[in-house]
Amino acid sequence: MRKIFLVFTIASSILISCNNQQEKQSEARDSDFVAKSFKVANAQLSTAIDQYQDLTKFPRSANPDGTLHTRAASNWVSGFFPGSLWFMYEYSKDDKFKEAAIKWTMALNEQQYNKGSHDIGFIIDSSYGQGLRLTKNEAYKPVIIEAANSLMTRYNEKVGCIKSWDWSDNWKFPVIIDNMMNLELLFEASKLTGNDIYKNAAIDHARTTMKNHYREDNSSIHVVDYDPETGEVLERVTHQGINDESAWARGQAWGLYGFTMCFRETQDTVFLDQAEKIAEFIINHPRTPEDLIPYWDYDAPNIPNEPRDASAAAIIADGLLELSTFSEANAELYLSRAEQILKNLSSDEYLAAPGTNNNFILKHCTGHKPKNSEIDGPLIYGDYFFLEGLLKYNELKEKTK
Repeated sequence: MRKIFLVFTIASSILISCNNQQEKQSEARDSDFVAKSFKVANAQLSTAIDQYQDLTKFPRSANPDGTLHTRAASNWVSGFFPGSLWFMYEYSKDDKFKEAAIKWTMALNEQQYNKGSHDIGFIIDSSYGQGLRLTKNEAYKPVIIEAANSLMTRYNEKVGCIKSWDWSDNWKFPVIIDNMMNLELLFEASKLTGNDIYKNAAIDHARTTMKNHYREDNSSIHVVDYDPETGEVLERVTHQGINDESAWARGQAWGLYGFTMCFRETQDTVFLDQAEKIAEFIINHPRTPEDLIPYWDYDAPNIPNEPRDASAAAIIADGLLELSTFSEANAELYLSRAEQILKNLSSDEYLAAPGTNNNFILKHCTGHKPKNSEIDGPLIYGDYFFLEGLLKYNELKEKTK
């Protein structure tokens, strides 16, 4: 009997060893897509920092003729290029990316005083915010605080929101779902100063948005216009979706990421519940394609013959990864879905070949379809959230080893 037991034990040990080895090999294969994507990112961003020397022109997308499309420092996308460089430095530890990130971040210094844009959060948090996180450079703190002060000038206590746009005479106090993303700057300013005025405004904005931007099916309206004197809702419309009743894909992504971030900063479960409702809408939507990269609008009329939006997919994956760390019931679902999206974005279908795509990383993004702008091409914010999602994925995998 001892011999039989010994043979059984040895056989069991071999089987367990083989299974463990297969699991490790499987995990290694799973993480190959991260290494592949960062290899492409390294090549693309290395070329970009060599070629882009004008610090007043920030890469945004591609022009219709295929040339590089750049914008000024005041444009809402300007922080995403230095932010992508910070992420590349975080992954590679290569000082050339750190030096380039510092240079391009400093080129945004004057934007801390920009009171004309609700997207000062995007601009400063993705550049100075990431720089502070990675370097602990004390000089970045006052810039973040001053930028938050600038953003606070757009906050209306009667409405309970930060005003988005100033350019339209048709709206009195428009608030777009995208604005959820700018709240992180306010939360950071409260942590840096110990003053809750910023945090309270962010919470107020999030609660008001939750109340007025969301439909019964948990999809988001793009624009809500308010009366600045009374706080009354005047109109619910779209600007970038197919129509006022549609679910513009990137808008759903902004909400998912934004409410997840609000829960992280407040631990108020009302925001966690909202994020999970948005996640359910996205995950279970019948018009989500098999590869999980959404069409530019979930209600676009010619699906499947509509442009995809890889930038929305990157933001969704990014948001789901963080949400998976907070959810008790759906953690595995969120992580699995985020992993699938990132793997698909890392495929040759969506990941650019080095030396192509104007040095951007992702293909098949859609900016503003109704205006026939930036369709089926690269977008710098798609790259930014893709790299952030890959880093989050790596971090989660390390924690579960």
